[in-house]
Amino acid sequence: MRRVAYAAYTAALCLLLAGYAFLAAWRKLTRGTRVNARERLGFYRGAHADRPAAWVHAVSVGETLAAVPIVEELHRLHPDLVIVVTTVTETGARVATERLGSVATHRYFPLDLPGAVRRAIARTRPRFLVVLETELWPNLFRTLAAGGVPIMIANGRISDRSFRRYRLVRGLMRHLLLTVSVFGMRSAEDARRIIALGAPPERVFVTGNIKNDAPADESDASTIWQRLLDLPAATPVWIAGSTHRGEEHLVLEVQARLHARYPDLVLILAPRHPERVEEVVHLVRRRGLAAVRRSQLPKSRRNGAVIVLDTVGELARLYQVADIVFVGGSLVPSGGHNMVEAALRRKPVVFGPHTTNFRESAELLVGSGGGLVVNDATELERALLQLLGDAGLRTNMGDAGYEAVAARQGAVHETLELIDRFLYPREPNT
Repeated sequence: MRRVAYAAYTAALCLLLAGYAFLAAWRKLTRGTRVNARERLGFYRGAHADRPAAWVHAVSVGETLAAVPIVEELHRLHPDLVIVVTTVTETGARVATERLGSVATHRYFPLDLPGAVRRAIARTRPRFLVVLETELWPNLFRTLAAGGVPIMIANGRISDRSFRRYRLVRGLMRHLLLTVSVFGMRSAEDARRIIALGAPPERVFVTGNIKNDAPADESDASTIWQRLLDLPAATPVWIAGSTHRGEEHLVLEVQARLHARYPDLVLILAPRHPERVEEVVHLVRRRGLAAVRRSQLPKSRRNGAVIVLDTVGELARLYQVADIVFVGGSLVPSGGHNMVEAALRRKPVVFGPHTTNFRESAELLVGSGGGLVVNDATELERALLQLLGDAGLRTNMGDAGYEAVAARQGAVHETLELIDRFLYPREPNT
């Protein structure tokens, strides 16, 4: 029965990939976008077959940033290991290369087809695989398990929608989860859900959220960003980060009204998906506001111009320059995005009601007084006016959020402990 299920999964994946291949070819012809087909089919160059390899997989930018401290610590603790980091997206690849190029090799994640998986494994020769955030790949996991290669889910989470979907195929899920050696889950609820889907309870641990352990910025980070963005030191700034379609027009509506009271107020607008930058720039201009791309700075910027972030991997550090941060994907039903990055920089954080993907973080910030929930543009404007007019409130919220998140740190250490225990035990006295 399981063979039939795997065969059906592979056949369905082939049909999806046929459509993807057509779309990728079209994008390459019309936009010059790289397809990276060779690596996605498992043909990796420069493999390290003569040395053990740690394989760390992160889908896109957020997961790659979360993987950074794990990869850096793996390199420090196990200098004998070659570390291979795989991503699915080009933006994730860019972050991996920029942040981890000195300690790890980047490859694109292979398509989950038997042939591609076998080739990728043969060329990587992994001693173990660490997958960030509950990415489950049946053919890859089955092939690794058959070869005795242990697998870890790190920073694992099961969203409400994923839980409902996985329960529909609980039999296949149970068999798939048995191929995983250890699960490091973000919360007790995530642990309960993965066990309900079939993970052996003795392999499931609550490690906390790795994103709470983000490294500190340089002491002069704020001054550096002010210079890079051509912002005078006293300029009030708010950032709308990781916004989705349907949110930018609300943010711009609020900015237009705030600008009448705070003429020096600068908005930095960071769409979640980089391919939407051009669309967002046009949206800003249709609103009657000036727009400048981050990549065009520092240069003279028109007073009142909205800065549109068109670079990858900078948003979290850019929060350092903000007085207030709004985290998007939350005024539309997209599940929200990482608000901890702003809290760790002692910024008051505002977000909408749709935060199912970051439920624990949202509850932590609201409960500590470090975050505010707004339901629409009117409430967003009201919150911003209150915060812009009260520096003490901004400081108190920033400190409260930071302290709440700092008290939950330690997930990186817990994850590395599980790697040493279940995946790659160190020799005694090392």
